[in-house]
Amino acid sequence: MTYLRNLAAAGGDLVRAALAPLMGRPQNERGVRLPADQALLRMYRQFAFSTEIREKIIAIREMEERDGRVRKIHGRVCRDTVRGGLVMQFPDTGASTLRKEWEGFTRRLMLDRAPKLHSDARGLVAEGNLALQMVLSPDQKQIDAAVRMPGETIVPLVDDSGRFADVSKAYEQRNTVTGAVTATFAAWQLQLARYDPLNFDDLGCMGRPFLSSAVETWRKLVMTEEDLVIRRRQRAPLRLSHVLEGADETVLETYRKQVEGEKGEITTDFYANKKGGVTAIQGDANLAEIADVVHLLDSFFAGTGVPKGLAGFTDGLARDVLEDLKRDYFEEVDFIQDSLAGEYEMAFRLHLLFRGIVAGPDEFRLRMATRRTETPNQVADLGLKLLGVGLPEPMVWEEMGYDPAKVIEAREAWAAEADPYPPTGGAAAPTVKVTPGNAPKGESATSVGVPGSNGGKGRS
Repeated sequence: MTYLRNLAAAGGDLVRAALAPLMGRPQNERGVRLPADQALLRMYRQFAFSTEIREKIIAIREMEERDGRVRKIHGRVCRDTVRGGLVMQFPDTGASTLRKEWEGFTRRLMLDRAPKLHSDARGLVAEGNLALQMVLSPDQKQIDAAVRMPGETIVPLVDDSGRFADVSKAYEQRNTVTGAVTATFAAWQLQLARYDPLNFDDLGCMGRPFLSSAVETWRKLVMTEEDLVIRRRQRAPLRLSHVLEGADETVLETYRKQVEGEKGEITTDFYANKKGGVTAIQGDANLAEIADVVHLLDSFFAGTGVPKGLAGFTDGLARDVLEDLKRDYFEEVDFIQDSLAGEYEMAFRLHLLFRGIVAGPDEFRLRMATRRTETPNQVADLGLKLLGVGLPEPMVWEEMGYDPAKVIEAREAWAAEADPYPPTGGAAAPTVKVTPGNAPKGESATSVGVPGSNGGKGRS
C-alpha cells in the first residue's frame, strides 16, 4: 500500500479516479448508506459469511445440475457476453507504451482466451459476484494473474457508511464450514464486480445471481412436471376389468397369475369357463391439458430475461414478438458486457500504477468487441451513416468496436505496401445516401456509391 500511496500523492486527481472506489468516504457526506432491514444482517456478517448469498448460489448450482434449461440460459448469456473478446481502444497511434502494457497484461491474465472470459462471465452471471484476486509478480512491479475466487466465501469489511473501514483489510475469505478467516485482501488486491446490487454505493452490498428471482418459480415448475409424469404413468395406460362370476379366491388368484404372466406376450383373447367378462377401461382423456405447466414455464422464462424462443420453445410465438424480446435481452447482455469490461479496465489501471504509469480517463477505453444489440449489418450501416453526417473517421471506428489507432496503422501499412506510386490527390470519398423508411421496421436504408476510374463522371 505504501507504493500506491506514493503514486496517489504524485498523480493527484487522475490516480484518485483510477482507484475509486478504493478511497474513503467523501468529506461532506452525511448519514449512512446501510438500509435498515440489512443492519442486523450486516452485523452478523462480521462474524461469518452471508448464508443468504450462499443458499442462493447453491440453489442455482442445483438448478443447473438438474435442469438443462438453466444450464442453457447461463451458457447462452455468457457466450453472448464474451463473443468477440475484448478490444482496447486508443484515440491515437502515439500510445505505444500503453498498447505494449495492455498486450502483456492480456497474455499474463489470459484475457485473450475465450474459456477465461467465459469463466469470468459465468461467475458474474451465475453467482452474481466476480471476485478477481490480483496476483503480483515476485518483484511486485506488475500484475501477473487475475484469479477468480468463489463469491460466496468473500465478506466485505465495511462500516455503516458503506465504505471500507480499512482499505488494507477490505475483504476476508472465510471457510464455509468453520467460519475461520482463510485470507485477507486489500481493496486493490480483490476486484469485485457485482451484478445488480441493491445499492451500488454500499460496498458491502453483494450482487445477486442472474436467476435469483426465478428460483421459486423453477421449483414449482419442476414439481408440476414430476407430478405430470407420475399422473401419466398411473392414469394413461389402458386397463382391463376381469369379472369371473361365482369364482372363489383360489380360482380368481390362479386366473390373475395366468393373465398377468401373459402380459409380456402378444395376446388379444382371454378364456374362462365361468360366467363373466373382460371390460376395457380407457385411460385419462384429459392428459393433453397442461395449461398449468405452460403457465409456470412462461413465468419462469419471464423472470429470467431470456426469451423462451431462444431456448427452443417456439409454439405460438410470433417472429416480430421474438425480435422485440431479443432486443430487450440483448440490452441486458450489453449491461453485463459493460460490467465485465469495467472490471478488467480497473485491473489494468492498477497494473499501470504498479508500473509507474498514470493514465488519464480519456487515454484509452476497454469494451467488448461485439455489442449484442446490433447485428453486423446494423453496425456497418451505423458507421456509414455517421460517416455521412460528417463525424471524424476515428470516432466512427470507435463506435463500430474497432481500435482507431490500429485501423490507422493498418491503413497506412496497406497503402504503403499495395501501391508504390499512390495518387497525390488521394482517393475520392464514397457517396453515402440515406433513405428514411426504406428498410424493414421503418429504419433508414443506406446506399454507398464508390467512384470508378473516371472519378464518378459517368459514361462519356
